[in-house]
Amino acid sequence: MLALALLALFAQDEDAVRAAVRKALPLLEKSSAQILETKTCFTCHHQALPVLALQTAKARGFDVDEKNLKAQAKYTWDSLVAGKDRYTQGKGQGGEVGTASYALWTLELSGWKPDDTTGLVATYIANYGKKDDPWKHTSARPPSEGSPFTATALAIRSLQTFGTTDQKARIERAREWLVKTKPADTEERVFRLRGLKYAGAEAKVVEAAAAELVATQREDGGWAQLEKLESDAYATGSALFALFESGMKPADEPYRRGLKFLLGSQKEDGTWHVATRSKPIQKYFESGFPHEKDQFISITATGWSVTALAISIREMPR
Repeated sequence: MLALALLALFAQDEDAVRAAVRKALPLLEKSSAQILETKTCFTCHHQALPVLALQTAKARGFDVDEKNLKAQAKYTWDSLVAGKDRYTQGKGQGGEVGTASYALWTLELSGWKPDDTTGLVATYIANYGKKDDPWKHTSARPPSEGSPFTATALAIRSLQTFGTTDQKARIERAREWLVKTKPADTEERVFRLRGLKYAGAEAKVVEAAAAELVATQREDGGWAQLEKLESDAYATGSALFALFESGMKPADEPYRRGLKFLLGSQKEDGTWHVATRSKPIQKYFESGFPHEKDQFISITATGWSVTALAISIREMPR
């Protein structure tokens, strides 16, 4: 009887998760497509995270706009091609290593094969800053831009996918920095965990980093960006994704509690609203995503949330 009750509970949970993902996909697709007509440069909030969410949903059997996914990959690559001269000079584009790494991750998610352009960008990333230091963002737009943990984890991922054997030597030094450096907030704990996993740190080190992240989960099942803030979808979705990458199963209690928080905080329009902590550095424009001045962090949060939810579907037994 207990087994049957648990199976019924899992079925209800999966139905709720599927409904939440299905509700979120239209606005992710609409806004990511609209930005292609509005802007001429790659953005982590409208390319990387929507592509991650859409590709994850696609892998779990959801219908997504294949034409839009291909357009996102081409737009990302075109943006890198447009900055080729600056990459050759070692200058990069606006956002520098953060933009370059998020762009290469977007191409990886899209199944893009290494080519001359991705190789040039990988060389730029490998040579960026002092070789014995972690990678650092040049801008301060928290939470996604500003922390060396974020920049370092994404740079490691980029070099693993598109770098050469010689360039990957820098990953070893970055791993040492990640092992010995203490993170200060959720963003840093999330990307430290991801960076350690990508860099091939010892299992016990990765497990300790994961436990440190789990220890900051709130009573409501979510995570907060900062200790003084309330739980939100950006921190929660990114934390669940990092924990999954490190080996946590979506059926595990911390993950299920996080899913419950996400299901309970989704808006009627299918999005998750998160208030921005960043000061604007460019003229305001509408991207087709709700929440006005909070739209960029909110589409990023929605991308993380959809990804975390969709990942759990294959783990929930019928």
